[in-house]
Amino acid sequence: MADESYSFVVVSNRLPVDRVVDEAGNASWKQSPGGLVTALEPVMRAADGAWVGWAGQADLDLEPFDNAGIRIVPVPLSESDLELYYEGFSNDTLWPLYHDVIAQPSYHREWWERYVQVNRRFAEAVAGVSAPGATVWVQDYQLQLVPAMLREARPDLLIGFFNHIPFPAYGLYSQLPWRLQIIDGLLGADVVGFQRVADAGNFSRAVRRLRGYTTKSPVIEVPGVDDAPARRVIAKPFPISIDVAGFQELASRPEVQERARQIREDLGNPKTIMLGVDRLDYTKGITHRLKAFGELLADGSLSVEDVTLVQVATPSRERVESYRQLRDEIELAVGRINGDYGTISHQAISYLHHGFPREEMAALYLAADVMLVTALRDGMNLVAKEYVAARSDEDGVLILSEFAGASDELRAALLVNPHDIDGLKDTILRAIDMPRHERRKRMHSLRKKVAENDVSHWSDSFLATLRRARRTRAAWGGSGLPGEAEWTVERPPQS
Repeated sequence: MADESYSFVVVSNRLPVDRVVDEAGNASWKQSPGGLVTALEPVMRAADGAWVGWAGQADLDLEPFDNAGIRIVPVPLSESDLELYYEGFSNDTLWPLYHDVIAQPSYHREWWERYVQVNRRFAEAVAGVSAPGATVWVQDYQLQLVPAMLREARPDLLIGFFNHIPFPAYGLYSQLPWRLQIIDGLLGADVVGFQRVADAGNFSRAVRRLRGYTTKSPVIEVPGVDDAPARRVIAKPFPISIDVAGFQELASRPEVQERARQIREDLGNPKTIMLGVDRLDYTKGITHRLKAFGELLADGSLSVEDVTLVQVATPSRERVESYRQLRDEIELAVGRINGDYGTISHQAISYLHHGFPREEMAALYLAADVMLVTALRDGMNLVAKEYVAARSDEDGVLILSEFAGASDELRAALLVNPHDIDGLKDTILRAIDMPRHERRKRMHSLRKKVAENDVSHWSDSFLATLRRARRTRAAWGGSGLPGEAEWTVERPPQS
C-alpha cells in the first residue's frame, strides 16, 4: 500500500487539470472546464478524494500533487502509448464501433495489446492510492478493462464504471475480436452506468449472448469463479448533464449578453442565426446539416440576406486520418456553399475551426435563434443542454437528432432524423417560422427538464446506486467494507 490512500478515487483517461507553461518556462495547473469536474469536486473534497489520469502530454512523468483541494495522481503515457492505445484502439477501433460503425473500425492486435497494458497501468495506479474499502469511479471507454483488473487486485474496493458514449447493439459489438475481454472487464464493476436505456439493454444482451449469465434489468448475476463469490452487477442508465446553475449565471452576465448583441451585429443582423457547435467528428452529422442548408439556399427557401449559419467545429484527433479527411470534406462543402450563394455583404456560413472559452460559447447560444444538433450517433450531446440552460429568455428553437442521448429527455425539441435530408430541411424551415408563443412553450419545457436533471443530480444518483450496491454486497456475505457516510455530500436544493 502506498503511503497515501484515499476513500474516493476517480480515474479517467485525462486528468481534470491542464498544464500551462508561461513565457518564462514556469509550469502551473488550471482546472479543465467541464461538468464532470464540477459535479465531483464537492464529493472529492468531502471524501478526501484523489483523481487518477494522464496529464495530457506525452512522456511526462510527474509525482502526485494537490490542486484546488483534490489529490492529482498522474499516469504517464508515451508517444507510443498515445499512438496505439489512444489514437489506435480507443479512437480507431472502439469509437467507430460504439457509434454504429459510421466509420469502419480497425482491428489490430498490437493496438489491443497496448490497450491492455495501459489499462493495467491505470488500474495499478488506482489500487496504489485506494484506501481499504474505497469507492472507485472509472470513467469511459478508454478504461473498460480497469474494473476487472481492480476487482482481481483489490476485491475490497467498491467499483463503479460510467460509459460516456453509446454501447452498440450486439450485431455490431460482436464484430470486436476482444468482445469477451471487454465484457468481463466491465463486469468487474459493481455498477455499470450508461447514457440511455437502450445502451444498458445492449450491454445486458451482450452479457447474455457471450457469457450466458442471468440478467433481469437492471441486475446481472455474475457467478463465482475459483474462490471469488457470486456477485450482482447493476447495469442501468444515468443520463449525464451540465452545471445548469453555473451556465445560467454565465449567460446572465451583462458582458456576455452584450457580446451576443455584438455577434449579431458582426454577422449583419440577419433575421435568423442558426448555430452548430461540435467537436470535428464524423458522428456529429456536420456534413448532413451543411447539405440541408445548401439545398435550402439552392431552391430559394432561404436567402443569405435573411439567414446565416455559424458552424463551430472544434479541432479533434487531427493525427487520425479519418478526421483529416472529414475536415477536408467539411471545408470543401463550406467553401462551395459560400462561393455559390454568398454576397459581398452576406456570407452563408461562418465557419470557425477552433475552440472558444465558455463565455464566448454562452454569447453564441444567446445570439442563435436556432440550434442545430444533428448527430448521427451521440452518447448524450451536452451542447443541446447548454443551449437550453443559456436561454433564460425562453426563446430560441432546438433542433435535435433522435440519435443523440439528449433526445430521450428533451422531447420538446424538434426531433429529426439527420439522414433524412428532406425532413431536416422541413424542420429547419419550421424552426425559422415558429411563432413566438410556441417557441416559449417549448423552451420553457426544455428548461424545466434540464434544471431537474443537472450534473449534480447525475453524480448523486450514480453514487447513491453504488452505496446501495455496497449494502447489497454486505447482505450477500461479502467482505465487510467501511461505510459511505464519510463522503456523502449534502447539496443545497436547486433554485
